[in-house]
Amino acid sequence: METLGTILEKVDAFVWGPVMLILLVGTGIFLTIRTGFLSWRNLGYAIKRTLSKEARKKGNGEGDISPFSALTTALAATIGTGNIVGVATAMVAGGPGALVWMWISAAFGLTSKFSECFLSIKYREVNEQGEMTGGPMYVMKKAFKNKTFGAVLGWLFALFAVIASFGIGNLTQANSISSSLNQTFSIPTWVTGMVVTVLALVIIVGGIKSISKVSSVVVPLMAIFYIIAGIIVIIGNIQNVPAGVVMIFRMAFSPQSVAGGVAGTMTASMMNAMRYGVARGVFSNEAGMGSAAITASAASTNTPVGQAYINMTGTFWDTIVVCTITGLCIASSGVLGSVDANGEYVTGAALTILAFKSVLGEAGAVLVSIAIALFAFSTILGWEYHGEKAFEYLFKGPKYNMIYRIIFSLIAYVGATTSLQIVWDFSDIANALMAIPNLICLLLLSGEIAKDMRAYQEVIEIEKENNR
Repeated sequence: METLGTILEKVDAFVWGPVMLILLVGTGIFLTIRTGFLSWRNLGYAIKRTLSKEARKKGNGEGDISPFSALTTALAATIGTGNIVGVATAMVAGGPGALVWMWISAAFGLTSKFSECFLSIKYREVNEQGEMTGGPMYVMKKAFKNKTFGAVLGWLFALFAVIASFGIGNLTQANSISSSLNQTFSIPTWVTGMVVTVLALVIIVGGIKSISKVSSVVVPLMAIFYIIAGIIVIIGNIQNVPAGVVMIFRMAFSPQSVAGGVAGTMTASMMNAMRYGVARGVFSNEAGMGSAAITASAASTNTPVGQAYINMTGTFWDTIVVCTITGLCIASSGVLGSVDANGEYVTGAALTILAFKSVLGEAGAVLVSIAIALFAFSTILGWEYHGEKAFEYLFKGPKYNMIYRIIFSLIAYVGATTSLQIVWDFSDIANALMAIPNLICLLLLSGEIAKDMRAYQEVIEIEKENNR
């Protein structure tokens, strides 16, 4: 008899296998072509709009939080351990070329992220407490001609989103915080668990306004802090950067390649680089999952397309900026391919720590551990909001939301004090299952997305003219 753990492991490998990755990236490619590559052509405009003073104001339409806060709260949920641990894991399992495939998946993920956010803002509702509430489940319920199909799909999405919020958005993050602080500072896991639970409870009880206030300060600060530290490491190893970059591209596209020099003797095929690069890229930026669309719905805006462009940049900041910094630190520091005392490849957080230590010494280990703790804690906050809105949808109103907030905060303690592989696999499966109804929704409504996107292009052209 196979154990539950073994069964979950096999299901996890299947749901995150080639079919799922082709569906995720394939949807992104299809949407990018169908919308005439507008997400790529307008990326500069979207970044400029995100960083404008206007984006920080709340009075530009109905909504609970400013456009910038909607982005940072969504980013809080996505900039997490995937950017530090996930990149290192992908580069060991798939070779350095995995980084290129992370970029490719992010390029098409831009349109997926735009599309899910646009639809969720367009079809959002106001709940009985006067708060904006939206997400793919509301799109499925309201936009599909076949109401029964839409209702079933929406219910399934919401159910998987609640499960994923407890797993990938909480238990696994709390575990990353406690284990990294325990390894670097020898802090007992139960102490970390208590602190994380209390802090989470204090912030979460205040709802989206309180979460967004913390996120709009913590997320930009921690990202800048990590990027600057990463740039220092890259400059410290500048002599290896050209060779590192050449190796990354060579190993992304050669059928069977061996990395010499900078990466010791690592072997990885192009298929492996593609598989791990795409999987970790999607895990990191969550494009196509539908989760960021829930937060986008809270933004104060009158133009769903305009806000979707702001939220779309989340994929750019997450994968093209933060993941690239981690990848270049690892590729240029010569630590890729290092082995531990047991003769196993060093991977995950330990590998990123080695890369940072190559220039910053012990301070590098401290920096990475603090970054993991901050990134993971912000993920807990962002995912609480995703899960709460899905929970509200399942129970047809916000009356039980406070119960969800308290249970969610307490579960962080369980995550911090116990490491269960079953929990990781189970939450990974829920995350993948959540993507399936969302991707079906994006494909079925792709015509509507393209039509509204093209119509808004005139507004963008006028704005560009006025700014010349």
